[in-house]
Parts: sequence; structure tokens; C-alpha cells
Amino acid sequence: MEIGIAMSGGVDSTASALMLREKYKVKGFFMRLAQPDFNEQKLRVETIAAQLGIELQIIDLRQEFDNAVLNYFSGSYFNGLTPNPCVICNKEIKFGLFLDAILKSGMDKMATGHYAQIVKKGGLYHLSSGKDPKKDQSYFLARLSQQQLGSVLFPLGDQEKNSIYEFVEEHGFPHFRGQESQDVCFLEKNQIGSFLTSRSNGSAPKGSIVSTDGKVLGEHTGLFHYTIGQRKGLGISHPEPLYVVGLDARNNAVIVGTNDELFRRTIEVENLHWLSGQPPELNQMYTVRIRYSHRGSLAHLQLKENNSGTFTFSEPQRAITPGQFAVVYNNTELLGSGIIM
Repeated sequence: MEIGIAMSGGVDSTASALMLREKYKVKGFFMRLAQPDFNEQKLRVETIAAQLGIELQIIDLRQEFDNAVLNYFSGSYFNGLTPNPCVICNKEIKFGLFLDAILKSGMDKMATGHYAQIVKKGGLYHLSSGKDPKKDQSYFLARLSQQQLGSVLFPLGDQEKNSIYEFVEEHGFPHFRGQESQDVCFLEKNQIGSFLTSRSNGSAPKGSIVSTDGKVLGEHTGLFHYTIGQRKGLGISHPEPLYVVGLDARNNAVIVGTNDELFRRTIEVENLHWLSGQPPELNQMYTVRIRYSHRGSLAHLQLKENNSGTFTFSEPQRAITPGQFAVVYNNTELLGSGIIM
């Protein structure tokens, strides 16, 4: 079997290549997307591939990435939503077009350095959290299909991060510690505001900051500069601390309220996607994560028409954010996800 390693120049993909080359014929593949430091990354990946003694191929997906991810990212913010570009990129690009290109090149499967686990049982592929809870990346894979899951390997799923550093160091790669890659690959030094301004074309005008009872308290500088739960940088004065509790794209208004007004027990979700192709049993509670950094909380699921639903939590959740993904787990197994409305 021949395996295509999705290489980034980081420790995880390097460790995956080291592990798999002991069993299989491996070849490296690197995506050209919209990385601001592409040339630096390319040189790093080429150097690692040479040290590994494997062939490297670069797949240029810049236009496709712009269409599928950057348009989604900026469009969401301009419409008062908070997107998760990594979830969309994984579905459409990394495990979509990139995976397709790797398979068409003659590889049998693609391997990545994700900390997640895939097990096939009952004729279906099941996705579970990685062994290392601090590095688990299953959340970002919540929109994958059975076909995608069946075409990939996650060699690091049952590993812990520190052991990966030790493993690559034993194999002659001592320089990875302290070089974690940034979350959003196309942002330079995490400058979301300047990136969105460059793509706004004047379509992000100023508007009002209003309280939940409708009082105008100030002026905002464009909806995309604000997110649910934000307190600092609002430029308003009030006897008690106020937080962003809503973004009203229709009226171009930032809605602010007290900390108590950030808590909700129910959320509406749309575009539900179940990894097995079928929804789970609804007569039990499931763990639902409302963002990647959320540990998850028990909730009851109610399905509605048009592939939508309501999740009711056992405890109120803070700063539920429209546009983010609500991801459903049964213990450590990821069942599916929906987009928070």
C-alpha cells in the first residue's frame, strides 16, 4: 500500500511520515493555499522531505481555497456570524480536493497528523477523539463523510504530544519544540480585522451599539470587529460591565447586555450532518461542544424538518455564537454536527 503524507512542515506530519515509512511506501504532499509565509513553509517541507528520503509533490489549490474557505470566512463575518474556517477547509479542501489529488496520483490513502482516531465496525467508519485530550482535533473533522473517513489514516490518534516530540528527536529532528503552527493558516500574525477590511470593499459600514432594551449606547466600526462575549474595545460607558450578546446583520447593530444575558440553555442548529449518515437515538443525552475550546456539556437533541434541530442543555451555556459548529459526541465518539443559528 502507498500512503500520501499531507505535510505541513510541522512535527505532527513529520512524525506521521516517520511512523508510516516503516510499513508502507510513502510520498509527501504539500498544499499551496493562501499562506502568507508560503515560501518559508515550502522550504521547510522540502528540507524535511529530503531528510526523510521521500518524494514531495506540491498541490496548488489557491483559487479553490479562496472560493471555498476565504469567501465563507469573510462572508460569515460580514453577516454577523463567527465562522470556523478549519472545519470547512477540512471538508472541502484538505479531505476534499487535496485528498482527491493524492488518490489520483496513485496513492491508496492519505495520512495526516491529526489527533483523532478512526475505527471501522459494522461496515461504518467511526471517528473518535484523540488519546491526548489537550491536542484532540476531532472537532475540526465533524463534517467529514464516510468516503473521506475511509480514505485517510491518523497515525497519531493514539499518541500523546510529548511522546511525538521525543519520537522525532530520536529520529534526527530536534528543532520542533516551541514551533506550533497558528490556528488560521491564511492570517498573518492573527490580524483578522485587517484581513477582513481588505476583503470588505466598503461593505462593512459603521452602525449602532444598542442595549437589549433598544437604547443606542454608541457606534461600532463594522460588525466583523465584534464577537459574542466580547467586553473590551466597545468604546461605551455604562454603570455595569456590558458584553456583546448579539450581532444584528439586518439592522447593522451590535447588541450588548449583561453577563447574565450571555447564558442560554437552548440553541437552534441548521445543516445537520451525521457521520454515519443517520441521526443518533434521541432518547438519551449527548455531549455537545459549541466551539473548539468548549469542553462540552450534556444536551438533549430534537430534530426538525429541513435538516435543522434544537439542542437543549442540562446547564446554561455562555456565549453561544451563531456561525460556530455545535458538535455532538457520545462519550469520545463524534456523531455529527450542526451550524448554530
